[in-house]
Parts: sequence; structure tokens; C-alpha cells
Amino acid sequence: MSVLAPAIATVQSVQPIEVTGRVVSLKGLTVLVQDLPLPVGSLVMLPRLAARAPRGGNATESDSFAVSEALPGEVVGFSGQNTIVMMLGQTTGIRLGDEVVGLHAAQTVGVGWSLMGRVIDGLGRAIDGGGALLHTVPRPVDPPPVPATKRLRIHSPLPTGVRAVDLMTTVGRGQRLGIFAGPGVGKSTLLGTIAKNTAADVVVLALIGERGREVQDFLQGVLGEEGRKRAVVIASTSDESPLMRIRAAQVASTVAEYFREQGQHVLLMMDSVTRFAQAQRQIGLSIGEPPASKGYTPSVFSGMARLLERAGQFVAERPGHEPGSVTGLYTVLVEGDDMTEPIADAARGILDGHIMLSRSLAQKGHYPAIDVLDSISRVADEVCDAAHIASRRALVKMLAAYRESEDLIQIGAYARGSNPETDAAIEFVPRINEILRQGSGDRVIFQQSRDQAVRLATEIAQRLQMRRG
Repeated sequence: MSVLAPAIATVQSVQPIEVTGRVVSLKGLTVLVQDLPLPVGSLVMLPRLAARAPRGGNATESDSFAVSEALPGEVVGFSGQNTIVMMLGQTTGIRLGDEVVGLHAAQTVGVGWSLMGRVIDGLGRAIDGGGALLHTVPRPVDPPPVPATKRLRIHSPLPTGVRAVDLMTTVGRGQRLGIFAGPGVGKSTLLGTIAKNTAADVVVLALIGERGREVQDFLQGVLGEEGRKRAVVIASTSDESPLMRIRAAQVASTVAEYFREQGQHVLLMMDSVTRFAQAQRQIGLSIGEPPASKGYTPSVFSGMARLLERAGQFVAERPGHEPGSVTGLYTVLVEGDDMTEPIADAARGILDGHIMLSRSLAQKGHYPAIDVLDSISRVADEVCDAAHIASRRALVKMLAAYRESEDLIQIGAYARGSNPETDAAIEFVPRINEILRQGSGDRVIFQQSRDQAVRLATEIAQRLQMRRG
């Protein structure tokens, strides 16, 4: 018998001291708890009561309700001597004076290879009916930021399988890119196409604040069985607690970081950052934060920056191993197609580029409806060769020349021969648009698309030389 056995037995027999408090108020989304000295971010548990039939015909308080399950919550702030708790589920059944128990554990989620092909919620629980998740290890949901000195430069492209993106707004491994779109312009279809065709090793998809029907439609109709094989899906629908929606976004980043640490190149897709911001606004207003532009509180913008900065390529955790990467694609819902609204404006300032989806292109049947003139990838020149860069600039120049004179061209007022570049644009823009169009089921190869653009750019240069000569 080990000499440490008595000491181990003594430690195991010690009962931990529980920190408990009592519910003194319930207002909207928050519960006010007395005598609960816990820091912000701590987890708590609260008994939820469910109605049941009275025994013997005479209903009493203890007969009419019974504890059905423990409801988790999180400390989000303080009011005087009381602690503000927001629940991760519905507040139905909470009573004045109910006991609230603080948990002496950091907020963690189980991650591992068993998550591949599965659908989980914001607490890391499987919700796809596929059984329990096995062989997982706990990881913090909201870890400290990685120092900037450990972030590596982006130098390699990540093919997405979407020709317009690969050619015109080339994505680099470890880049953070926003997809800005109003409703009904093909955002979900574009995400599904990228998820199925990307060269990334693992896809982590976070569906934040979506309608329940849309989650199922995306899983079965857009992503499909093929796309789910190498994907982990984290879903939190619009009817869930705002805290659950925020946690789902954080869990998605944690899952992506785990696979990055295994040396995998991960594509993290989040739909959408706007729903995350709206959930953060609900929490901020509930705890008394002052509203700013359009009611968004200061914590919204700091929370967005903290979330979006988690993607990237960092120094390998294990010496001698190749570093993985997390490439982030974050959708931003643009209210009324207003690109200057607060969330869109803040996201553009944080991200490494943006893809704009155009309603006018969608109305013309041009899919994906990417407006390449308004889209930009800030690392495109770092990850592309010289020929690719030159061809992209040539195609953009033609599209810009056509747009500048489009009204005159459409009404027949433009006189051929007055401007060589406009003449070339009239000839080549239909061919450029043909390259940029792509069906949702089409597969494209990055190198072939690049070669196609280079050939077209060479032909444009020759034609311009002839017209000017």
C-alpha cells in the first residue's frame, strides 16, 4: 500500500465548501441573487421547477411543483450588494428565494476528434441524436488572448473552391474575412459551397441565432452529407438565451483552436457575427450598460474584437511540429443594405478583408453575387504569385471601366472608339462575368482558375495594345 494512500483518502473525503445565494429578483433575462460573492464569468446552477399534478386532491406548494433539472447560468455583473446572473435556458419555474449554487469550475467544453461530423449546442452537448461524445478533453471556452508576437505572417493561399473568391479576393491561411450581405442574396449557398469545396482539413461551422428550420435546411440541403463528414457544427437558434448564442460562438472558436493545435488547417465559418452582437447587446442592456449607436452597448464592440481575433496562424504549441491555422469566414447581416451600420462598420475595421454580396447581381441571376469591385482581401498580394496579381488587376480594371460608363452603354449613348479601355471593357466584361459565375454544385481547381484568368488578362492586354497602336 502506498505511503500516500492515507493522505489521498483524506483529501477525497473532504467536502468542498459551496458558495450559495438566494434569488431576490427576476427581471427580464436576468436573475438578481443575494449573498453570492462570485466573479464575473462564473457558472452557477439553479433548480428549475416543473408543474405536476397534486396528490390526494388538496394542492400544496410542495405538491404542485417538483425540481425537474438544474438550470445553468453565468454571473454577468453586479448591482449594489447583489449578483446579476443570466440563465443559459428559460427562466420558467424560478421562484423568489430559490437557492443558487456557484460552481468552482472554469467554463470549459469537451473537444476531440469525436466531434467530427457531429452537431453540438453552446454547452458542447450533442444534439444530432448520434449518441454521447467520447474521448474529449476540456478546453476553456474563453481563453486569454494569444500575444501578438506569437501570430505568424500569412503567406499561403487557402483555396475555397469558389472561383470569384479564389481569383479576386484570394483567402490566406489564417486570414479573417467578412461576408457582408443583406437577406436573400445567396449567403447560405455561398457558405455551403465553400464548406464542401475548400482545401481546409477541418470545417467548423457556427450557426448563431438562426431560425430552427434554417439550421436543418442548411445541414441537409446546403451542406449535405459530404460536407458534414469533415465538419463540426455548433448551432444555437434564435429562441435560445442570448448567453447561449454567445457561448456557441465561443465554443466554435475553441473547437477550431483545438484542431489547429493538432496541426490541422481549419476553416471557421460563423453565421452570423451580427446575431452574436445582438445577443451581447441584449445582455448589456439587461445589466444596465449605456446604449450607444443603434442601442449597441460598449461591450458589444469589445466582445466582437475578442472573438474575431481568435482566428489566425500562430507559433506551433509543440516544438518541431508544423503549425496549424484557423481561417475565419464571418457573415455580417447588413440591415437595409446599409454598409455603414455599426456592426458592419466595426467588423470591417477588425477583419483582414471583406466580400460584398450585391443584391443587384443576385437580381440578375449572377451567382455567387460577389461584387468584386467592393470586395477586398488585404493579404491577397502576399499569397498570390506575380502573374495572378497582374491578372486580377487587369480584370478589375475592365470591370471598373465598364461600371463607370454603364449608364451610357445601356442607353446606347456611348460612342465606340472614344475610349480604348471602355471599348475593351464592352468586349471582355461578359467573358469576365462568365468566369466569375459558378453553380453551387460546381467544383473548381485553384490552379486552373488562376491559369484561366492569366490567359484572359493576356488577351485583354494584347487587345488594348492593338487599339492604342
